[in-house]
Amino acid sequence: MNVRLKFLGAAQCVTGSKYLLELDKEKILIDCGLFQGQKELRLRNWASLPVDPSTIGTVILTHAHIDHIGYLPRLVKDGFRGRIICTHATKDLMYIMLRDAAKLQEEEANFAHKKGYSKHSKPEPLFTIEDAERVFKLVDSVRMEKEVKVIQNSSVTFYNAGHILGAAIVELKINTNAQSKTIIFSGDLGRYNDPIMYDPKAITDADILLIESTYGDRINPMDQVENDLIEIINQAVKQHGTILIPAFAVGRTQVLIYYLNLLMSQKRIPTLPIYIDSPMAISVTELYERHGDMHKIKVTRKGGELISIFDSPNIHFCNTSESSKALNEIKHAAVIISASGMATGGRILHHLFHRLRQENDTVLLAGYQAAGSRGRRIQDREPTVKIFGEMVPVNCQVKTIHGLSAHADQNDLLQWLANFKKKPKKVFITHGEIESATAFAKKIREIGWDATIPAYLDSVELFDGI
Repeated sequence: MNVRLKFLGAAQCVTGSKYLLELDKEKILIDCGLFQGQKELRLRNWASLPVDPSTIGTVILTHAHIDHIGYLPRLVKDGFRGRIICTHATKDLMYIMLRDAAKLQEEEANFAHKKGYSKHSKPEPLFTIEDAERVFKLVDSVRMEKEVKVIQNSSVTFYNAGHILGAAIVELKINTNAQSKTIIFSGDLGRYNDPIMYDPKAITDADILLIESTYGDRINPMDQVENDLIEIINQAVKQHGTILIPAFAVGRTQVLIYYLNLLMSQKRIPTLPIYIDSPMAISVTELYERHGDMHKIKVTRKGGELISIFDSPNIHFCNTSESSKALNEIKHAAVIISASGMATGGRILHHLFHRLRQENDTVLLAGYQAAGSRGRRIQDREPTVKIFGEMVPVNCQVKTIHGLSAHADQNDLLQWLANFKKKPKKVFITHGEIESATAFAKKIREIGWDATIPAYLDSVELFDGI
């Protein structure tokens, strides 16, 4: 058997994760993500996939972030009819994520048609809600650490990666009469000692290793998170202001709720009303209770209901547009958490439109703000930012808190690698910008391992004649 690996995404960038394994004539795709960010990357979503989707037999998913699953509806639209294998929690998250992504695709196409800024007379979405629904019929979810046959002579096992709900390290085993080979795909690794997610599972053996390098060039200490939150929130309360937090719906919102609940219970900050104003975040938060074995938050059953810190009496979920709009009338100390995390869209824009003008209010940025994003412009204290076609003055307090990322930093990545009993024959550094990947490759080479940073569409022979 000959085994080849082709990098169809997440090569020298942090998006569009797709790795094509060819085992003789059989094709397996590990992850199927959308390219996001820069235009030159996003254009790849519209180009024909370098492999005919109808020839792919299986897709294996590490987790449910859009840069790992978001191309699935297009793959199905273009002819894929195989099996999609993932963990149970990833399946549940995928339903939420793909429906939302498809809705956005349709809305963007309609908006482009209405405004006439597309070069096409009738712009089409990359995929539709109907395409997303077709994906769900192909999904086969399995539990962690259960070995599942993929094709003849190969099997897959998922191990907890931390990161987000359901995220997994993928172990692919290839067995022939002559020998057995193991390929490990790290997926996106979580942090050690994360307050919510468990540590990534220790993996001890691999012939071939693909490891992410999102933060391969930096350290993100978590030890200041609580003190920074205490200082920022107590100052905002003194000013009788509202704290507005743009936050990603998956992971970031839930960890913010955890920290705020902890500090309030310890009376290190006042007990304030917390409003969660993101339909996706509300749906995702419910999954944390359904999959209580996947994280450290205590979930109990009371009557027929699952109860956790997300059901605290001071936490309010805004399920309607009316309840969302009503938040604009709050003139006292409160916390509003809304998506998106970089203020690129979603309900957060309505809140920023009203709150940025208020000198006693605080916008708390709880994550990385990409260059060019609205969140970055606010972080840089530009005097005005454009929202709904209007230049809105930034008069409020602007604060940033670090250490909340769900991604392993350089120390976490090296700690995870230290579990291997012997060095893999080959290590591929993926899912990182070139600067980050290069810095991490250097660290790996320092311990005597063979590390390569593949480029987009690179193809390598892993095993010949096994």
